[in-house]
Amino acid sequence: MMKLLLISNSTNPGEAYLGWPRQLITNFLKDTGVKRVLFIPYAGVSMSYDAYEAKVKAVFSELGYDLYSIHHEADPVKAVVEAEAVAVGGGNTFHLVREMQRNGVIHAIRGRALKGMPYMGWSAGSNVACPTLCTTNDMPIVQPESFRCMNLIPFQINPHYLDAHPEGHGGETREQRIEEYLVANPEVYVAGLREATALIYEEGHLKLVGRHKMRVFHHGMEPREIEPGTDVDFLRLVK
Repeated sequence: MMKLLLISNSTNPGEAYLGWPRQLITNFLKDTGVKRVLFIPYAGVSMSYDAYEAKVKAVFSELGYDLYSIHHEADPVKAVVEAEAVAVGGGNTFHLVREMQRNGVIHAIRGRALKGMPYMGWSAGSNVACPTLCTTNDMPIVQPESFRCMNLIPFQINPHYLDAHPEGHGGETREQRIEEYLVANPEVYVAGLREATALIYEEGHLKLVGRHKMRVFHHGMEPREIEPGTDVDFLRLVK
């Protein structure tokens, strides 16, 4: 049975890196027997993979886990097959998907996650658990083989969801962008994950956790606000 932790964002203003979700990560991995976590740094573009690994490793070390990055592995697919758990970091989703597709780990991670390997991701790392990357906020700085992702969940996530429309900004709001997506994809639900929120799937149930409400969108329906702590299995069961 799958075990997923899909986090909207890594860091809130004024907080340490991966500060707000540390307890979530600890609870998620508790009683799993996991001691080592394989890290996927491919979303990192503005820092080296070594630097990204060191940043995340420091946090996981404090939590009692040994984190190691896939970019050191001679056979990335084999590393996934042998991993106890996988964590996928945030950054640019297009770059992440291109690299995961290029070395074949996108299929390997999907296969392991479907069989119960704990999978966690934040921002872009949550996007790639969706059917596609189409609801990312990121600029397409590279071209992946396709927009298809792991399809571990049957709905889309928009991380870092914002309600704001800044004064003087003439472009579309986040809600308007999602509505455009829904016109083109009317059968799909979109979960607007505000910062400091996450979705946990375990023991066959999907739940919203964190500090804020989640905004759920579907074509032809008014957006729906979901309170933290709420079971949201209706998203898991959509086709």
